[in-house]
Amino acid sequence: MYEFLKAVGTPLSNMLYNHEVTGLENLPEGPAILASNHLAFVDSIFIPQAVGPKVHFLAKSDYFTTPGLKGAAMRQFFTRTGQLPMDRSGGSKSAESLQAGLDILEQGGYLGIYPEGTRSPDGRFYRPKTGVARLAMLSGAPVIPVGQIGTDLVQRAGSNRPHARYAGQKITVKTIIGKPLDFWHYSSRAEDYSVQRGVADRIGEAIRELTGQDYVDVDAAKVKALMKSEGLTARQASEQLLAEKS
Repeated sequence: MYEFLKAVGTPLSNMLYNHEVTGLENLPEGPAILASNHLAFVDSIFIPQAVGPKVHFLAKSDYFTTPGLKGAAMRQFFTRTGQLPMDRSGGSKSAESLQAGLDILEQGGYLGIYPEGTRSPDGRFYRPKTGVARLAMLSGAPVIPVGQIGTDLVQRAGSNRPHARYAGQKITVKTIIGKPLDFWHYSSRAEDYSVQRGVADRIGEAIRELTGQDYVDVDAAKVKALMKSEGLTARQASEQLLAEKS
């Protein structure tokens, strides 16, 4: 299904949008972790279209556990397109999810991951989680920073509805593939949180160098939860969390 959807979807996407891809020469032949910012669901469509080999994404586990007919259809779609459920609750469940990603890398594949853990609520780049760092250190695979620009115009924040035009113009989506980052020399310290934190922050910095996004040093999921519970904007919620940290 992955190959079919890519063969059908790429021409359709190219008809609806301008998709500019740069940095393909930075992709290795062997295993690699494609670490991207996350502005919209369609990031998981444009990145595979830009890259030749199949990309397996770590997707939130809700896509695989939703009940009913809708849930069954979602589960079939994500499974058949090579997506891997990522449990973000922490502990052993998250460790099992990361192992599935390691298995892909050990087989020489491309693993896609969004270090922020969820879509940005307002287009800024939020504090990356440490899972991407553990994957990089345990696998020894290079991390390829990927910058997505313009997908937030295709799908606006808080909505899954796609748009073909913005301000009357055809939308341009840019996929920028950065130079590889290697962290294999930290393999013996893969379980050291301070090292995980430093590696994750370096990966996030590399992504922001490609996108030019402003940085917010708080967890995006916590921002979204606060937005929902207290009716705040993303900026209000992030400022409240930053104030609590200080």
